[in-house]
Amino acid sequence: MSPIPKYRRALGEAIRRYRKQAGLSQEKLAEKAELHPVYLSAVERGVKTISMDGLMRIVTALKIHISELVRDL
Repeated sequence: MSPIPKYRRALGEAIRRYRKQAGLSQEKLAEKAELHPVYLSAVERGVKTISMDGLMRIVTALKIHISELVRDL
């Protein structure tokens, strides 16, 4: 199995950090973003690659700008 790319891990960590700051569980964020909770969990761990569509759903649900999410990548 290939190692997880650093940028995917960093993006997942950023999503998790903003989700927790918003006081949301993975299940609640997944519901708001219309994503499956198992998929969101995999994205947060960097296991799955997320599309721009998915990222936009997440930032919209978190009420943040995408630049905040990718700032440190």
